[in-house]
Amino acid sequence: MGSVFRLLADHGPAFGQALLLTWKLTALSFGAGFVLGIVVTVARLLPLRPLRFVLTAYVEVFRNIPAVALLIFIVFALPDLQVVIDYEPSVILTLALVCSAFTADYLRTGINTVAGGQVEAARSLGMRPLVIITSIVLPQALRSVVQPMTSLLIALMLSTSLASQVPLPGRELTALVAKIANDSAAGIPAFAVAAAAYLVSGLLIAWAGATLDRKMRILR
Repeated sequence: MGSVFRLLADHGPAFGQALLLTWKLTALSFGAGFVLGIVVTVARLLPLRPLRFVLTAYVEVFRNIPAVALLIFIVFALPDLQVVIDYEPSVILTLALVCSAFTADYLRTGINTVAGGQVEAARSLGMRPLVIITSIVLPQALRSVVQPMTSLLIALMLSTSLASQVPLPGRELTALVAKIANDSAAGIPAFAVAAAAYLVSGLLIAWAGATLDRKMRILR
């Protein structure tokens, strides 16, 4: 424990900044991925077969490709195509694409829980397909996937360690641990502190998700 306290005395502010960067990357990538996932989900429900085919391929590709491989492609391959993205946006884009694919997949499962009779009733009232999706189907699907989305958010938070693979202006937790381990013999205490920060962050997300899920069950 003494080594941990000495580490925090020397690097406490750096760990605070690294944790804030981890949370920032998590929030931005999850927000962008969630919105994009909803757009993909809605578009896949429209009666346009070519569009559904393209978006299904999109979901399968980004749901199954390793995130680190996607990050390497964005950072090192896209510049050859004259597309240059800064390192931090590249990390956010990588995580957002993965998040959007899983969000669309979870929402599709949630949509399957909506009773078909509700859709038929809406059609009989003359409602347009897009209105049915956004007003009836999607809200119910969102309420049914709170727990899977909570797990996705935790996984996304842990995946921000991808940022350690590129030279960001700041360091997230994993990159900071790597630097401390290279510069000193405090690698194990640094890992312990970072692991505790990841654990506490994950537990907070899980608690918030469970609380939201209980409220959504009342609405269902």
